[in-house]
Amino acid sequence: MIRKTRLFTPGPTPLLPAAQFAMAAADIHHRTAEFRALYTRVLKQLKEFVGTKTGDIIVLSSSGTGAMEAAVSNLTSPGDRVLVLTAGKFGERWTALAKAFGCEVDVVSAPYGQTFSLDQVKAALKLETRAVFMQATETSTGVRHCVPAVAKLLKETHSEALLVVDAITGLGTTHLDMDEWGVDVLIGGSQKAVMIPPGLSYLAVGPRAWDRMEATYNPRYYFDLRKERKNARAGESAYTPAVALIAALGAALDYIAGQAATAENPAGDLVEGRKKLVENAETIAAMTRAAVLALGCTLFAPDAPSSAATAVLPPAGVDSGLFVKELKSRFAAIITNGQGEMKGQIFRIAHLGFFDYMDTIALIGALEQVIVKSIPQAGIKFGDGLIAAQKLYAERSQTAAAEAKCLCGRTDACCSLQHSDAK
Repeated sequence: MIRKTRLFTPGPTPLLPAAQFAMAAADIHHRTAEFRALYTRVLKQLKEFVGTKTGDIIVLSSSGTGAMEAAVSNLTSPGDRVLVLTAGKFGERWTALAKAFGCEVDVVSAPYGQTFSLDQVKAALKLETRAVFMQATETSTGVRHCVPAVAKLLKETHSEALLVVDAITGLGTTHLDMDEWGVDVLIGGSQKAVMIPPGLSYLAVGPRAWDRMEATYNPRYYFDLRKERKNARAGESAYTPAVALIAALGAALDYIAGQAATAENPAGDLVEGRKKLVENAETIAAMTRAAVLALGCTLFAPDAPSSAATAVLPPAGVDSGLFVKELKSRFAAIITNGQGEMKGQIFRIAHLGFFDYMDTIALIGALEQVIVKSIPQAGIKFGDGLIAAQKLYAERSQTAAAEAKCLCGRTDACCSLQHSDAK
């Protein structure tokens, strides 16, 4: 039987064909008018995709961790007190980075599969806290954090702390509003919702963050954001950029804009296209959650589910690696196991970027095959997961996530991080 490899991983994600074509044709020298025109256009597009009017976009040739390091090195000095909000492996990365640059780190942590409460954050926030680092979505556990609630807390307490958000898997899967909420730095990555290969990270940097950089003195060279900002204004990067990836990014952003094309505007609208991209991720994530529950599995993050990736607990006594191995060997479908101590306990299915309804239905059907054959004691019948997903899709509105009561866009009606009057 023919097998077609399909990625259902939270990065790298499936590649957009138009982006691959753009990469193949990107035989451009980076110190030319041709590249400057491309780079200037992509920076403008990224501003619209991120959704900021006040921030500047900086693109780095690095993984997302490079942008995280740049945020720490540019915004802190040795001895600065910072607060890290963590509930998984990527939150723990903020802690390691801040310590590497000599910061005094306070940590608010939640058990894997959960999110922290606003009361915990408020109790840990100090007068001398210079920055708060957090994720929008914690991909290692499938959890979504409430960025607007944390931003609101900082405003209410008149804190001078900058809010730095790793939205590497949050952008394009969650409705985010950097300017309105008061996020100072928002970080994204290329191998996620923008559907191109790994190798680029980008930061939207707001005015307060730029001001802070003039007073910090942690070492930085390649990741000096001020240097990149100066060069970007001339349509260039400070050092040799990943030209082909930037061309691919431009094609991907064109594609996202095209999702909102009309007869009057055939090129589409990037802001509206981003909203459609988010709603797509929210919908197929909701379909997946409904399906795995119907298949006798359990959600690892039931109270704060991310739409970037769904983390699933297999039936009792079953190693999650069974699903990873069977899906790959039988159907060439690639999902991810848990990370670190969660390996063998959960498996993760991604929804960000170039995934659609048909991909989701196919994966749910494959999951049914694995469970019926390999876990007969679960008593699952063919169609159980597919019926649940189909019903969810048929009944869900096209703007369900934007209409959710929670400020962070969760599908549940109450967000544990919000104030009682925040709805």
